Amino acid sequence: MLSLPTSLNDAVAAGQEAVSLDAAVVAKLTDMAGDLAVNLSIAVLILVATIIGAKWASRLTRRALSKVRGFRHDPTVLSFVVQVVRVVVYIIGFIAVLQRLGVQTTSIIAVLGAASLAVGLALQGTLSNVAAGVLLLVLRPYKVGHVIEVGGASGTVQRLDLFTTQLSNANNHKIVVPNSKVLNEVIVNLTGQRTRRIEINFTVGYGDDLNRARQVLADVAVAHEKVLADPAPWTGVTGLLDSAVQVSLQAWVKVDDWWQTQSDLIQGGKEALDAADIEIPFPHQVAVPYGDEAVMPVVTVRTAQGRSDDGMDETSDGDQG
Repeated sequence: MLSLPTSLNDAVAAGQEAVSLDAAVVAKLTDMAGDLAVNLSIAVLILVATIIGAKWASRLTRRALSKVRGFRHDPTVLSFVVQVVRVVVYIIGFIAVLQRLGVQTTSIIAVLGAASLAVGLALQGTLSNVAAGVLLLVLRPYKVGHVIEVGGASGTVQRLDLFTTQLSNANNHKIVVPNSKVLNEVIVNLTGQRTRRIEINFTVGYGDDLNRARQVLADVAVAHEKVLADPAPWTGVTGLLDSAVQVSLQAWVKVDDWWQTQSDLIQGGKEALDAADIEIPFPHQVAVPYGDEAVMPVVTVRTAQGRSDDGMDETSDGDQG
C-alpha cells in the first residue's frame, strides 16, 4: 500500500518539473521577443535617423562647399559631391541597422566579395555609367548650364549624377543620356568658350559688284552692338554657285548673344542688300519644250515680281505644261 503514495508523489514532482520547464521556456521566449522588439525599434529609429541624417549631411555639404570658390561657380562638381555624401550616409546607416538586428556584417561583406564578380557582370551597364560619371567629373568636358550635343541629342545640361546626364532642349523636353554613352560619343560643347563665331552665307548675282556687296554686309555687322570689335567682322567670296556668287559674313559675339545676333544679321544683311539694289538670286523655273513642236509650251522664267518673261502672269501658262 506504500506504492500508491510514492507514485503520486512522483507524478506531482514530474508535473511541477514540467510546469517549471514550461515557465522557463515562456520566460525565455518572452525575453527573446522583448529583445527582438527592442532591436527592431532601435533599427527603425536608426533607419529614420539615417534618412534624416542623409538629408542633413547633404544640405550641410552643399552649404559648406558653396562657400569654397572652386565649388561656388561649378554646380556640376557640387551636386556630384553632395550625392556621394548622401550615398555614403545611407550605406553607413544600412550597416548599423544590420548590426542591430544581429546580422554579422563581416559575413555579409565576405558574401558580397564572393558574389562581386557575378554582380559586376549583371550590372556592368550600371557600373559603367558610374565609372563614366566619375571620369566626366574629372575630365570636365562640360558643366551644368552648358549647351552640348551628344549622341544625336542637344540641349542645356541640367544635372550630372552618378548614372545619367540630364539635358533640356529648346522645347523644354527632358533628355536623359546614360553617362557611358556620353563618354563614348563625340561631345560638342557649344557654350564651352566665352565667344562664338557667327557665319552666314549670302548669295549675290554674277553681275553685281562683289566688293560693294562685301562692304554692305561688313557695315551691317560693325553696326550691331553685340558684335565684337576684336576679332573684327570678315566678309569674302566663298563660292561660285550655279546661278549666284556666295559671299560669307563672319562675326564674333559672346556665347549668350549668339542666337539673337545671328538672326539680326541675317535680317539686316538681306535688308541692306535690298537697299543697295544688290540682287539676291533664287532658283528659276524653266519649262523645257518636248514632244510635238506644234503644241510646244511657251518657255517661261519666273522673276522676282512673279511674272513670266513674255509679259503674262505665270499662272496663265500653268495649263501649258
